[in-house]
Parts: sequence; C-alpha cells; structure tokens
Amino acid sequence: MSQRSTQKSHSEEESLGKVYDRILMGRLFEYIAPYRALMAAGIVLLLLLSLVELSFPYLTKTAIDGPFANSDWRGLMRISIIFLALQLVAFFLRFAQIYTAQSLGQRIIFDLRRRILQHIHDLDMETFDRQPVGRLMTRVTNDVEVLNQLFTTGLVNIAGDLITLLGIVIILFLLNVELATVSLIVVPLLFIATHLFRSKVRKAFVVIRVKTAALNSFIQESTQGIALIQVMRRERHRYGQFKTINGEYRDAYVRSIFYYAVFFPLVDGLEELAVALVLGYGGAKIIGGILTFGALVAFIQYSQRFFRPIRDLTERYNTLQSAMAAAERIFALLDTEGRIQSDSKPYLPVNVLGGVEFRNVSFAYRADQPVLEDVSFNVNPGETIAIVGPTGAGKTTISSLLTRFYEIQTGAILLDGIDIRKWDLVALRHSVGIVLQDAFLFSGTVAENIRLRDSSIPYSRMEWAARQVQAHELIQRLPKGYDTPIGERGARLSVGERQLLAFARALVFDPPLLVLDEATSSIDSETEARIQLALRRLASDRTSILIAHRLSTIRDAGKIIVLNKGRLIDQGPHEELVQRCSIYKTLYELQIQESV
Repeated sequence: MSQRSTQKSHSEEESLGKVYDRILMGRLFEYIAPYRALMAAGIVLLLLLSLVELSFPYLTKTAIDGPFANSDWRGLMRISIIFLALQLVAFFLRFAQIYTAQSLGQRIIFDLRRRILQHIHDLDMETFDRQPVGRLMTRVTNDVEVLNQLFTTGLVNIAGDLITLLGIVIILFLLNVELATVSLIVVPLLFIATHLFRSKVRKAFVVIRVKTAALNSFIQESTQGIALIQVMRRERHRYGQFKTINGEYRDAYVRSIFYYAVFFPLVDGLEELAVALVLGYGGAKIIGGILTFGALVAFIQYSQRFFRPIRDLTERYNTLQSAMAAAERIFALLDTEGRIQSDSKPYLPVNVLGGVEFRNVSFAYRADQPVLEDVSFNVNPGETIAIVGPTGAGKTTISSLLTRFYEIQTGAILLDGIDIRKWDLVALRHSVGIVLQDAFLFSGTVAENIRLRDSSIPYSRMEWAARQVQAHELIQRLPKGYDTPIGERGARLSVGERQLLAFARALVFDPPLLVLDEATSSIDSETEARIQLALRRLASDRTSILIAHRLSTIRDAGKIIVLNKGRLIDQGPHEELVQRCSIYKTLYELQIQESV
C-alpha cells in the first residue's frame, strides 16, 4: 500500500465527528448507568466545590467594606478564619471530586474494554480479514482512552464550568447591574475568538491524528520487518521515508501550537480589557459614592474567574468532539455481527465419534476467486487421512471450514452425519482440535501455553501430553522447565519446539477430531524425527486429518486426498496414487530430489 493510500485510510479512520451526538451519548450512558450513584456524587461534589470557590471574592468584599473600613480587628480575624476554613473545605472537596471522577472513568472503561474484547473474540474470521489488527487494537486502546478522558475530565467538568459561569454572572448582576453589564461587554468578542479557535484547532487535530496514525503504522511496520530491511540494506531508504513522515507530524503539531499561542494570549488580553473597564467604570462609581471599594475588588476577582472556565470549555470542546468520534468507531465495531452463529436450536452431541464428510463443498474468500470447487470426501471415525497438493490448492482452507471459521457457499460439511451448521458452535470447536502450520503461542510460560491457563487440567496430564509428543525432554532443558517464560509468540523457542508445544496443547485437550497442518520445513533432522513420532501418537485413537506439505510424512495415512486448484483430483493410498495420479507422482518425485 502506498504512503498516500495509507494516509487516506488513516484520514478516514481518524476524522472527528459531531461535538454532541444524542444517540451515541445515550449508548455511552448505558455504561454509566451501573455507576449512577458515583456520578451523582461527583456532580454534587462539583456543585459544592463551585459554591465554595465562588464565595471567596464575596468574603474579600465583606472584609474590605466591613472590618477594613471600620478598623474592626476581631471582625477581620473572624473572616480570615472563615476564609481558611473554606479553603480547607475546598481542598477536601476537590480531592473527593477528582478521586470520584477518576474512579468513575476507570470503572466505565474497564467494562467497555472487557465488552470490546469479548465481542472481538466472538467475531468470525471474515471480519478480521476486512479489519486490520492494528485498527482493532486502536479501538481497544486509543479510542477507549479518549472516552476515558471524557468520563474523567469531560462531562462532569463541562457541567462544573457551566455552573461556575452561570454562578458568576448571577453574582455580578446581584452586586451591581451596570458594572456587570460593563464587565461582560467583551463576551461577544470572546465568543467570536473561541469559535474561530475551535474551527482552526479542529482541523489541526484531524491532521495531527492522521499523521500520528501514519507515524505509528510506519514504526510498527519497520519494527516487524526489521530483518528484511537489514538483509536488503534498506535502512537508509526507510530512514528517508520516516524523516518525511516525522516531519509532517512535526509541522502539523507546530501548526496547532500556533493557534494556541494566538488564542490564549488573546483571551488574557480580553480578560485584562474586562478588568480595565470594570476598574475605570467602577472607580468612577466609587468616587461618586455609588459603589464600595470592596464591591469593585470582588467584581475584578469574579471577572478574572469568569475567563478560566471559558479556557477550559474550549479545551473540553475538543475532548468532547474526539470522544464522539471515538464512540462512533467503537460502537461501529460492537455493532458488527459475525455471520457465523449457532443454529436457533443447536445440536448438542452426547458423544462425538469423529466421522467427517465433505459433500460437494465449494468455497471462496472472494466471489471471483474460488478456493474449493465441488469437493467431496469421507473420513471414517478413527481414520487418519492426508490432504496434499501444490501451494494454493486449498489444503489449509479445509481446516478453516471444518471449524466454521468461514461459511461455505454451496454443499455441506457433516460431522457424525450432522451438518456442522446445525451444531452448537462451542460444541463443534470443542470437538475439533487444530495444530496450525505456524503454531501460535501466547506470552507466558510453557505450562500456561499447553493448558491455555485452564486450571482444571492437572499438571500430571500436561506432563503426560508433553511426553507423548516428545516435548518433555526439551521442556526440562529449559531454565525453569514448564515454568519458563517463552516470550512474545514463543520467540525464545525454535520453530520445531513451538510445533511440539502446539502438539502437546492439542493432546492435553483430547479432541475426538484432530486437524494437523504440518510444518516440517526449516527444522533440523532430529526435531523433524521428533515431530513425525509426535504426529503418529497424536493421530492414534482419534479421527485425524493431516494437511501435508512433505509427502514423506503421510505414508502411514489410510487415505490420501490430492487437491489441485481447489478441486479434488484423486484419493487413495500412497502406492496407488504414485501409479495413477500424475500430480501426486510429480510432487513426490520433486521432494525425493530435494531430499537427495
């Protein structure tokens, strides 16, 4: 994908939405609902905090016009004590409000992350083919974090800022209507400046998010492809590309800083203008004996406090807008339903024998590119068969269809004589064990990967499974044996060791039907011998389908199925196929030559 098309994709993903969307907010409140009491407590605390903080300028007015003017030392001390006591109350209210808001946000985000991951686990493979993994990770991490900002510092604080503004305006007009009108003359100018700033910053933030996504994507791609970059000596070229992308990110960020550098001094200037107007008009009123000096000081303090929530609301406007866009993307994911579901009245087997039948099965990942066409074969319970064919023949697709990772277009797949579409999906996948060609291991220990953190599986059974597939001795040689951490995706193990652990994992769950996608390339002869013995032990006492990439491993199979270009060409034992099937004979002879 070109850099331009990549950035276009990121642009579509990172665009900002509406500032407020009633439907999205309603869905978000479904996650807030269990914590209504906590949210109500946060709002009450914020109201109390606003009231306490709004009392300080009025106390200053009272002190100046009363004890100061009358030289009342006791009265001044009394007001000072009240002032300090209210400061202490404000401290505890602020602490409680912040703690409550953060606790609320983390509880909601915990539930939302859990819901997203649970939903991702329920999606079918077609969804993952359409959705890049990086994009799904962004939903779980970045977008959820944006919503966290909304819940912790957005909604409640927006309400608090609006309450503070309303309270200040009411107090100003209660103190003196004329002076209140003068102090608010600059408000229209402030609204115009705020509107222009929001418009410019919104566009700048869109660009920054696009450039950030492109930067992260490039770094991730470079890290994953570091071996290829080094072996092909493309370090300088990649550095040049990164320099360009990094420069675009820098320029976008500097552009946003420019708008902030203009807006905040402008707000400060309007604030000083309001103070100057109050000072001039109020001073004249004091000289005329209409206004007290304490009232003028209170007016100045309230005017200054009026501009603080304006700044905060401007910042939170962007938070709210980003949160609406993030919520839209998250709910779009949550609204994605997998096509593959259990039947309304699913079949729940009492005992699975493992008989498999493909009946005129046709399948395509894309409508114009068929992978399997009219494929039919049978596997008897307890039988071992092998599927062979050139690359792209459709061998691995067989295992994906058998577990209903994908839905076939025509035909039927039967397990124990029952169409798998009628099976309970959990029961079906519990009955079919798969060992993929590229064995996937999780970060964690050897034991955690074999048992998949299933505490119901005893240690003795895990060790027995490892012994059966020739993995026990290899595991014992590791620094901590079964408790050895194996790194991300088993990075500390060789290809063969990862394959043997996957075999042990399959055996420990003891499925009645086993699909083995063989991987014996790029391993030494000793490990290959271990794998061959493990394959034979795995295949015994159960129905086994071996997807073979090396024909030397399948001579023991009772039946061999030959695929080519998605069609079943022939089937039978090895000796017969060598004689009558030209494709099988060619594959066999080529591998003999390679081994020589």
